[in-house]
Amino acid sequence: MKILKLHKWNINVKEALDIQRTYSKYVIQKKLDKKIKIVAGCDVAFKKDSNIACAGIILLSFPKLDVIFEKIIFSEVKFPYIPGFLSFRETPVLLKLFKSVPYEIDLIFVDGNGIAHPRKFGIASHLGVILDLPTIGCGKTYLLGEYNEPENQAGSYSMLFYKDEIVGAVVRTKNNVKPIFVSVGHKVCLDDAINYTLKFCKGYRIPEPIRKAHILVNSYLKKGNKKVL
Repeated sequence: MKILKLHKWNINVKEALDIQRTYSKYVIQKKLDKKIKIVAGCDVAFKKDSNIACAGIILLSFPKLDVIFEKIIFSEVKFPYIPGFLSFRETPVLLKLFKSVPYEIDLIFVDGNGIAHPRKFGIASHLGVILDLPTIGCGKTYLLGEYNEPENQAGSYSMLFYKDEIVGAVVRTKNNVKPIFVSVGHKVCLDDAINYTLKFCKGYRIPEPIRKAHILVNSYLKKGNKKVL
């Protein structure tokens, strides 16, 4: 997979802030205009009390949701954990994974936010812009904005507002379960982001690509030390 490297990664917080403000202008919001056949999910977890990240990617066919590819890598992460700058900590190791994918990906689900972010450039948008692929951000926890609680029924949702602008949706993916925060990453519209999120939630709170990537990563973390790239 061809990856466009837009900027350096060995940077400080001020430089990261400037990058977010600049490259948020490159985010495209549009209706998906191609048939979805292969969908990716990715996740990153860390060894306890360390900067060693375990990143995983999993590819599913659509609509059958068969697993057609999976891979993990361990990598040292240098950027510190700072709320609002998650992408600078996790995107570099995820890009190493995407370089190894032998398939054309049509859509990526990212465990994190897209434009539902203080500078409208969360990890889903960052990854999407660099890869130039449609991405959907699915945050499990509240980050920002105002919303009305959606009805307590799967498929219900409400709009997420930040500074009087719609930046995402609060989506109930399962009855009697906390909603998730869905936003545009890149090259999708919010309607598509909501609809595809619901299509991929097969009885669980989290869409299958992210859920399976999370399981994959944590299974390898439990196995102990692996070669660090």
